Amino acid sequence: MAFSIIKPGLLDTIQDLGRHGFGNMGVNPGGAMDGYAAQVANLLVGNDKHEAVIEIHFPGPQILFEQNTLIAITGADFSPTINDETIPRWQPVVVRKNTVLHFPSLVQGGRCYLSVHGGYCLKKWLNSYSTNLKAAAGGWDGLALKKGDELPFNENTIYFAGLLKKSESNFETLPWRVNTDKIYQFPHEIGFIPGHEWESLAGFSKQAFLENNFMIHPSSDRMGYQLKGAPLTLARPVELVSSAVSFGTVQLLPNGQLIVLMADHQTTGGYPRIAHVVSAHLPKLAQLRPSDTVQFKLMDLDLAERMLVTREKELHILQRSCLDHLNEMVC
Repeated sequence: MAFSIIKPGLLDTIQDLGRHGFGNMGVNPGGAMDGYAAQVANLLVGNDKHEAVIEIHFPGPQILFEQNTLIAITGADFSPTINDETIPRWQPVVVRKNTVLHFPSLVQGGRCYLSVHGGYCLKKWLNSYSTNLKAAAGGWDGLALKKGDELPFNENTIYFAGLLKKSESNFETLPWRVNTDKIYQFPHEIGFIPGHEWESLAGFSKQAFLENNFMIHPSSDRMGYQLKGAPLTLARPVELVSSAVSFGTVQLLPNGQLIVLMADHQTTGGYPRIAHVVSAHLPKLAQLRPSDTVQFKLMDLDLAERMLVTREKELHILQRSCLDHLNEMVC
């Protein structure tokens, strides 16, 4: 085995970039809430971006590493430590055998991601490693990680002990990291494009949607963020058939409140779809927590597409750069 769960966290699950192509069967995509952070975690340790990671919520778990391992932690800041020594986020770290990873305090963010070089040795369900808790499938037996679980890693050929420069050190930080300032700047400002029923909103409700802040309700989860704010109304009643929805769809509920569909969203919905969060801002949204506020900003479709294309190009460059750095270290 490669590591074991000494103490489970609030919700620790295996995730990847989602289970796509099965919506016609009623199977939602799932996957990491913050897909950007999950991809970067993998790229930092030389993995393919589609490899599985562990999505961690606060309070986080305590994990015992049973072999020398290269890891990366991205996303939220839960003050990660190895044997009570602080380790950096967004940077690869070689950890020594028989050390313990812990997340003692919440600084900011909603969820973080733990990758290991080579990935976790798991079986896919419907072409994805992601845990579907409602179906009890995928991931680690379809469940959240619990005390005593022992996760194996895929085989690799790197001698990690050679990267631990000091015999007494618990870990060694490798010298490359990612600057995420642009991705998460202005964390409460969430860009959107109008949805199919945007024009059905009453004029004053459109204005309220654009000008007011909305608070994320404590009952929010991976399926959807329920938003609390001034009630919105339609200009006139409309009858809708259930239609396809996606990660980031903003629906207007009968009580005038809003819900933003998140990673574990249902495949179809019958409520008015007044907006869609732009893909480039889903990472920011995923890192917000209950009681945080959201300010929606209308965005041009062309700009939204350019932002996404730019991010994908940067991830491609990051992948090449991290592989080059890692090869230099071990050759």
